[in-house]
Amino acid sequence: MLSSIFAWRWLAQAMPLEPGHHSVLHPAAPQAGHIEWLYWLIFWILFSVFVLMIAAFGRAGAKARVRGDRAFPIIEDEEGDRRASWAVGTALGVTVVTLFVVLVLSVVTGKRVEGLTSKNPVTIQITARQWWWEVTYPNSQADQTITTANEIHIPTGTPVVVLTNSKDVIHSFWAPNITGKRDLLPGYSSAFWFEVDKPGIYHGQCAEFCGLQHAHMGFSIIAESNDNFQAWQQQQLKPAADPQTAEAIRGRQVFLQNACLMCHTIRGTDAGSHLGPDLTHIASRNMIAAETLPNTSGTLAGWIVDPQRIKPGARMSPNPLAPDDLQALVTYLRGLQ
Repeated sequence: MLSSIFAWRWLAQAMPLEPGHHSVLHPAAPQAGHIEWLYWLIFWILFSVFVLMIAAFGRAGAKARVRGDRAFPIIEDEEGDRRASWAVGTALGVTVVTLFVVLVLSVVTGKRVEGLTSKNPVTIQITARQWWWEVTYPNSQADQTITTANEIHIPTGTPVVVLTNSKDVIHSFWAPNITGKRDLLPGYSSAFWFEVDKPGIYHGQCAEFCGLQHAHMGFSIIAESNDNFQAWQQQQLKPAADPQTAEAIRGRQVFLQNACLMCHTIRGTDAGSHLGPDLTHIASRNMIAAETLPNTSGTLAGWIVDPQRIKPGARMSPNPLAPDDLQALVTYLRGLQ
């Protein structure tokens, strides 16, 4: 059994992390590394207790073994009872001390996870909604503020401070490869820090049951070099690109003449509602519907026509568009890089 445990741990560390998956055993940030260390400490303590318990049960079973056709003997052994009492008392004392050690180390780990500070961090505002994440990069100049949805771009090696709140119910921001779980409470703002060392795409999930589509409330943290992050920021600051084809122009008209206008923003057009995600650069995102669907023409069309079939209870109504109008709308949205 011990060899299989070692093999399992080696495989967990050796297997590459694919985009869209998450694991506490693949830390990409110092905060996640501290949490992983505490995890393995508790794991080996519990494994040791398991081995000792099995050994004790085996020894007791071997000593008290009797034939099935004989009555179990009643043995009076005061000296043995005294030794057993000492053994039980010692085990109880070791258990209490171990629990206190784990408690202290848990507090220390929590302090390490929260101990990151910087004078020039990247500041991100995360707002949780049923069932998606609004991501804002605030700036004192309104025209320099970036708003997107469900994808959090950050530079590697740079501290990031995340400001959080919720617009409806209790949600929980959890990116296992990056840091621990953070609850988002309606009417209450909080903040935490993290820093990512390795470039990559790290999946996150709401970890507090928040309604029917709780399981379909994911997000991605995309860690990239500082140059790539700056380039992404500059692209996000631009207004929506003007459509270049007749079909795309018609698609923009479809967007502005239907219910889309009432819920979404596309900067550079008359669409300015904030009920739903900002769609100014929707084509640059890997996923849609809070990591529920890949961002392709087919899935985008299906989501527009009948979102309730994909995410029942989502706050987006069906849009029964004519086929030509739907195709034009998808063409327009797919051009919003």
